[in-house]
Amino acid sequence: MFDWISDEALVAFVGLGGGVLLGLAARLGRFCTMGAIEDLLYGGSSLRMRMWVLAIGVAIMGTFSLSGLGVIELERSYYLSIEWMPLAMVLGGLMFGYGMALAGNCGFGSIARLGGGDFRAFVIVIIMGVSAYAVLSGPLAFLRVQVFPQSEVINTTPPGFAHLLHSWTGLPVAGLGVGIGAMVALGALASGGMLAARKEIFWSVVVGVAITSGWAGSYWVASQSFSPMPMVSHSFSAPVGEALLYAMTGSARAPSFAVGSVAGVALGAFIGSLIKGHFRWEACEDPRELRRQILGAVLMGAGAVLALGCTIGQGLSAFSMLAYSAPLVFAAIFAGAALGLRQLIEGFQPAE
Repeated sequence: MFDWISDEALVAFVGLGGGVLLGLAARLGRFCTMGAIEDLLYGGSSLRMRMWVLAIGVAIMGTFSLSGLGVIELERSYYLSIEWMPLAMVLGGLMFGYGMALAGNCGFGSIARLGGGDFRAFVIVIIMGVSAYAVLSGPLAFLRVQVFPQSEVINTTPPGFAHLLHSWTGLPVAGLGVGIGAMVALGALASGGMLAARKEIFWSVVVGVAITSGWAGSYWVASQSFSPMPMVSHSFSAPVGEALLYAMTGSARAPSFAVGSVAGVALGAFIGSLIKGHFRWEACEDPRELRRQILGAVLMGAGAVLALGCTIGQGLSAFSMLAYSAPLVFAAIFAGAALGLRQLIEGFQPAE
């Protein structure tokens, strides 16, 4: 497209920009899935969960607005071009959520912690990335394909709620999507506490914009490029493994959106930790804690591949497309995390 930069490097910079926004939101806005679930179940606060829902609403409105303007083609996204697999997604979501509780954070949160100097998070990120690639294209890929084969959507309605409503009503897909996104956002704001939380609202909007920018930027590069390129947005499961491969073999392979996204979150979190004065090196001093975190990272990597995404990939990017898979996977992740938290906090003791 441009003589001075390759298309692959350009889309990596798109991922970098959105990743920086996400990293800043994690550090300055305390945007975190694990934290939101813990607050809701054990902290008596729904504020951070409402942040997540508001970010989903903003991302839906932004994505479908771009579609209505002809800026992107929704059907080119991974989440709407692959037949959804409920069983694999529920199993993968449960594995991811349980692993997230054991590890203490998801892939996105671990990268954000790494940007703040937490070396324990570095271990989680490395193992999660390796685990994801082992199931995606490594020694366990054959088993995954045999048990849960993937197939493209052919001559059927894309697996998205807006497309389903369009097939029923004939109303424009973009208008339906924007309307659903607005209702989701208003539902998140339907609380006096949330309406007064201006900082939380701001960072939720930033997250939604970051997701939308991924779709817009990657589609623009793909539409201008002479080589086939995917339309993608942020996710932090298999892309972590892709970033690790690039770090080791960058002279022989081109960068990608995923590489830029992962680097951007780490950079944004680093900047955010410096702004707040929270950057400090931390290491794991308890071997039992490290074993638990390693097991959690393995489960997260494998689970995210089965579920076709993580808390960001399915919980935000797929949600922004109103894919069938998004609420199902997010509910499974929530259930798995709740189970893991109960084991860690209550030890599965029967309620009195």
